[in-house]
Amino acid sequence: MFDRRQFVAGLAGTTVLAAPTVLRAQTAWDMPVPYTDGTYHTQNVRWWVDEIAKATNNGIKIQVHSNNSLIRLPEILRAVGSGQVAAGEILISQFGNEDPIFELDSIPFLAQGFDQGQALYAASKAALEAACQRRGIRVLYSVAWPSQAFYSKTPINSAADMRGMKFRTVSPITSRMAELLGAVPTLVQASEVPQAFATNIVTGMITSGATGVQSRAWEFSSQFVNLRASMPKNAVLVNERAWQRLPEAVRKAMTEVSAKAEERGWKLAGEVETNSIEELRKNGMTIVEPSAQLLTDVKAVGAKLTEEWVAKAGDTGRAVIADFRKRIGA
Repeated sequence: MFDRRQFVAGLAGTTVLAAPTVLRAQTAWDMPVPYTDGTYHTQNVRWWVDEIAKATNNGIKIQVHSNNSLIRLPEILRAVGSGQVAAGEILISQFGNEDPIFELDSIPFLAQGFDQGQALYAASKAALEAACQRRGIRVLYSVAWPSQAFYSKTPINSAADMRGMKFRTVSPITSRMAELLGAVPTLVQASEVPQAFATNIVTGMITSGATGVQSRAWEFSSQFVNLRASMPKNAVLVNERAWQRLPEAVRKAMTEVSAKAEERGWKLAGEVETNSIEELRKNGMTIVEPSAQLLTDVKAVGAKLTEEWVAKAGDTGRAVIADFRKRIGA
């Protein structure tokens, strides 16, 4: 017999599966994530999915589609908000042009290192959640990437060493950073970085140790300046309507598992940062701490970038920055 209630549930972003021996409905979600299965973010998502299945006695099935195979990163936020998919993972700063709060964690030299990165997350979490709610989206958890560092072919001891350097950047705010440091921002896709260095299209870049290892940075660069410039984050999102349709017990279990996944993911980020830097060192890169002059120069740039961000973010931005500075004692 046709069950209209099951049919309507399916239209709303869940699929009701008929199990031959179990007389209960199982919710099925598709979840696009942008990174490969070898990335710790994706591995953490898969752990999250497995733990939810255990906690709900398989009451919800989440199918992870990794490496942009279902929906590409630039479209995932919209897809989750519209209900095209019930869940997804994004790089938050990818969407900085939609709301300034999405850009916050990629401001270079605002929050440096893990302690400050976590403090910035705590200060901005409510504003991030509100920005997503306005799009019909709930944030379940967020995990950082390892700290961002400078890579170059030649030593960087001050901003003067960067004047005229063709510097690969990944977002409008890092392009603005390059300009303020006297470098020439250059847009190069991640897959093209080795070739761009080899042909001197770029001679420097900002990225994490993890990305440096994945791209075999030692084959085209010699210097790793451990600035701990920022800690951009990924976020795991669900469509709010799909969330509200879940049984209360399932929502409770997912909330509890999400808190564990967040804690686990931040720990993995720290381990990956340490291991990545060691791998770069083993392969011949020079790992250096920033000089006093370089720190002075980049902190001045960070102050300018933060000022410009607050001008865009308004009262919400001012409140977040004030809370962050209070948390770190600045």
